[in-house]
Parts: sequence; C-alpha cells; structure tokens
Amino acid sequence: MEDGEARRRLKAIRRRGAAVLEQTRRGIDIISDGEQTRQHFVTTFIEHLSGVDFENKQTVLIRDRYEASVPSVVGAVELAAPVFVEDAQFLRTLTDRQIKWTLPGPMTMVDTLHDGYYGSREKLAWESAAILNQEAKELEAAGVDVIQFDKPAFNVFFDEVADWGVATLERACEGLKAETVAHICFGYGIKANNDWKATLGTQWRHYEKSFPLLQRSSISTISLESHHSIVPLEVVELVRGKRVMLGAIDVANQQVETPEEVAETLRKALEYVDADKLIPSTNCGMAPFPREFALAKLGALSAGAGILREELVGARV
Repeated sequence: MEDGEARRRLKAIRRRGAAVLEQTRRGIDIISDGEQTRQHFVTTFIEHLSGVDFENKQTVLIRDRYEASVPSVVGAVELAAPVFVEDAQFLRTLTDRQIKWTLPGPMTMVDTLHDGYYGSREKLAWESAAILNQEAKELEAAGVDVIQFDKPAFNVFFDEVADWGVATLERACEGLKAETVAHICFGYGIKANNDWKATLGTQWRHYEKSFPLLQRSSISTISLESHHSIVPLEVVELVRGKRVMLGAIDVANQQVETPEEVAETLRKALEYVDADKLIPSTNCGMAPFPREFALAKLGALSAGAGILREELVGARV
C-alpha cells in the first residue's frame, strides 16, 4: 500500500473512532460512524452502480425545486459489490451499542438521476429498490441494527408516493430483520430549500399525505423533524402504532438547545405516540455544524431524553 493511502486510511479510522467515542460519552444509544464515508446522501451510493454515467451529466429539476447537474442512467443499474459493508463491519467492532446506517430511498435516488434508459421513474425506482435491498441485507449481516432510508422526495411527489413510492420503499426493506426507518424532512443546507420552505405557510402538513400510507406499511419506524419547525405535532397520530424517531434538535440553528427544551418537545409528542415507541433524535443530520456545536447538541439531546425518562419512571412508581 502506498504511504499516502495508508495515512489516509489511518486518519479515517481515527475519525470514526472519535465519532463513536464522542457519541458514547454524550449518552447516545444508537451509534453511527459520523457518516464520514457518505459525502453525499445519495450520490455516494450511486457512484458504485453500473449503468450510471458520471462523465456526461445532465441537468434535471431536483424535487421540483432547483436545477442540478446529475449523473445519467445509460444502462441497467446493478450493484456488483456492497458499498458500505466494510465500513459497517468496522463500526460494529467499535461499540456494543446499537448501530445505524443510512441509505437513500428509491424515490430519492430516482429524483437525483437523469434517466436515459428506463423511460419511467417508477421502473427505475423498482430497480433501485432491489439494489438497496441487496445492500441493506449485507449491512444487516455485518451487524447493523437500524437501517434508515432518506426520503425527502416524500414531501413533494404525493401522487407517486401513493402509486409506487411506499411500495418501492417496502421492496428495499424486504426480508430485513433490522429496524427499518423512513426519514422524511423538508431539507436543509441550501438556499433552494430555505426559499421553498418560506412559501409553505404557517403549518407544514405534508406528512398528512405520506403518514397514513406508511402507517399501513411494513416499515418499522417513522422519522420526522419537529423541534423549531412548524410541523403540527398532531400528524404523529397518523402513524400511531409505529415507532417514531422525533426530531428534538434543530439542525438549522447553532444555538444549542437546553435539556429542558428537548424534554418539552418530547413531552408534547407523548399525546400522539406511546412512550415506549418514542425515539428522541435530531431533525436531520448535523453536517452544517462545526464540531463543537454538533457535540453540544448531542449532549442536550441525551440530557433532555434523560429528564423525560425520569419523569415517566417516577409516574409509574
């Protein structure tokens, strides 16, 4: 191995170890590797597919919101070898806590590609779902406990969500024993998302379209943003019976929440989700933050969950 490559790998190992250590110190129960191998939440996975041309990109409209130059599907999409399994195996050696891995959902993959081969978003989504299922089964075998699929497209293409979006997501999860999560947020980090959200009025009720469908699906857990958003909490009632991964940390603001603020967000949710099915989380990933803010927010999340946990235990005594 070249010296430069050896140094790069050593640095990557140290970064992942640090990510696990920092999460553990702050009381996080479901651990990731800091997603340091996932440079983009969709294209890092797509880069490993055959049938996709990254050299001759095409301009498409992403989520009916902004134009972007994306790779083009020029042949049958296939996955020759697992993408993240070695990384997941290494993460498994670093902790005895539950570990989580995140993949793009089929519809979100389709919306981040130019299709020059299948001629149908639905057909490409079914092919993508089969590939994602292949990867997810490998991750499960590597010891991953929670597999999350990112689904921002579910807040945009409501007809497609009903026609084939949920069905293709279920295909991606087919046969898995690991906990499966559908994560649906409104987008962060770029002006196009912020501008779009500014047009959505005083309440964001988009979840009312997808949640009844997901409640009837085989997906284990529904993940949504809540803290400092204008999503009405009563939409959580629409997935009653599912586990709910509730965002109690704002990922668009560097102000660090207090533990009591986190606890209050979680308390309000208990009207709509049973306590044993509520999983405190962040609204989305914390990539926009400098390290010190991300770590402080993780600490607040854990401490706030601890406050509510003590209240619930006390109420049962």
